[in-house]
Amino acid sequence: MNEGEQQKRKTPEPSGVDLARQALAAAREQARARGNAVGGKKGRPQPGLRSGARADGRDPMPLMAALDRLRTERGWEMPIAVAGVMERWAEIVGPEIAAHCEPERYEDRELLVRCDSSAWAAQLKLLAPQLVARLNAELGQGTVRLIKVQGPGGRPKRYGPLRAPGSSGPGDTWG
Repeated sequence: MNEGEQQKRKTPEPSGVDLARQALAAAREQARARGNAVGGKKGRPQPGLRSGARADGRDPMPLMAALDRLRTERGWEMPIAVAGVMERWAEIVGPEIAAHCEPERYEDRELLVRCDSSAWAAQLKLLAPQLVARLNAELGQGTVRLIKVQGPGGRPKRYGPLRAPGSSGPGDTWG
């Protein structure tokens, strides 16, 4: 026998357990190189969510604080503020205006207000810049850009796709 064959017979073939140990040692070495210690010492911070002595976002909080946080995270501040103005309309504009004009909807920083008479619609159009300033003081600057005022009837309803030329609506009769 030559020397190479004698050395092969002296060192036994690695078993499955030995191969597993070698793979584990290689994985630990790669983890250390990345900075993720595997089976590290106690007291060393491990990655992932851990509870601790310091405050974090998972700690209990009062209900109003949780609602405020949810409102700001979701971007609901403006719709909630506008809904508050719809409820407090009489308080903001005064009881006399509120008795004759009411807000209908808010879209794209424009507030649509319907009045019960054309005289009040004309009056509200004159007061619109002052009301915009008052509403922005309540809601935050730039929330309301424009107030659109509509009179009592709005646009006439159109019934059906076909219209007679010169007709003004469903009340027309011929004959």
